[in-house]
Formats: sequence, structure tokens, C-alpha cells
Amino acid sequence: MSASPKKSYDREYFDHWYRKRKIRDRGEVCRQVHFAVALTELLLGRTIRNVLDIGCGEGRWRDELRLLRPRIRYQGVDPSDYIVNEFGRSHGVKKGSFGELGGLRLSGTGLSGHYDLVVCCDVLHYVPDDEVRAGLDAFEDLLFGVAYLDVFTSADDIIGDKDGFQPRSPAWYRRAFRAAGLVRCGPHAYATGSLAEQMGTLEMQQG
Repeated sequence: MSASPKKSYDREYFDHWYRKRKIRDRGEVCRQVHFAVALTELLLGRTIRNVLDIGCGEGRWRDELRLLRPRIRYQGVDPSDYIVNEFGRSHGVKKGSFGELGGLRLSGTGLSGHYDLVVCCDVLHYVPDDEVRAGLDAFEDLLFGVAYLDVFTSADDIIGDKDGFQPRSPAWYRRAFRAAGLVRCGPHAYATGSLAEQMGTLEMQQG
């Protein structure tokens, strides 16, 4: 599958999709954050310490995470020059794309420098196949905990930005996530394989 022409994730883009159109309001983001944090803490058996947010944008997850867990360590990654220039220093955002994760020298403070929670919301369905696989390959060195991967497929009714949408099947993502050692443990939620080994059979979702 070929990549679409590169979009510009500038201030105008965020004004249009996150302020004017508001496809996903704060209440929904807040519920996502609460779910992801609660699930991660349940599986790890402790309070969450750090989060890696890939394609973080203007930091909607960061704001809610800080309200819920004020001492959490947050690392954002985003390919947008606008985001990095505007929020890089204040929000802890490093420039980079999903496919570049393996070369960004990211390191959490958990087990062997891993992150407890890796978040990637509304991003993967705009990323070309080879870049998705490259980014997932880096998860082994980045994550011991839960990956919250909010992604739409060709089987979903898409509302919002369709420019550059990659219409991949649910089966494609299942194969890619399994190849990366991720085990589904909830809506859009995947545990690392080593953590999944500690889970009960019915805690894991097949398919």
C-alpha cells in the first residue's frame, strides 16, 4: 500500500479538527485515559509511573494524565514541526514519527527503562504499512505494560479526517500486533507478551 501525499499537521489542521469540528470531545478523551490507566495499573499491580504518547498532538492525553496522576512522567512524540515548536519544551514532546520510534533513543524509568503505558490514538490508520511494522518492532525495547492503540480499520464507519486514511482490514492489524508480541486485553488495549504470561486465560481476548 503506497503512502498518501504528506499532510501538514500545522496550527490550521489542529484548529479545524480539534477546535472547530471537535470530533472527539474532552469527556471521551478523559474516559479513554481513565480506562487505560486503570487497566495498566491492574495488570502491573502498582501505580503507573510513565507514559509514552506517540502522535501526541497538542497534549490532550497529557493534560488528563496529569490530573489523574500528577507525578506521572510523560514523553510525547509527534512529527509536526508546529507541535514540537509550540509544545516541545513545555509538554515534553520529541519530534518523530511512529516508524522512527526505534531510532529516537527513548527510555522510560520502569523495568529496564521501559514505559508502563504506550499510547497511540487516531494515528496508525494514517501510517503506511512498513512504518507501522517498523514502529511496532520497537515496542519490545520500549514497553513493559499496556499499549493503547486506538485505530480504525476498513470495516469501520469513519467520521472525521479521511485524507490519507489507510483502509487496512482488522485481520491485518491483528497479525501486525501479534507479530510484535502484543496480546489483546481490552478495547484497543494490548499487553506485552511477557506481561500476558502472568494473566489468566479469560483476561486475554482472542482474535
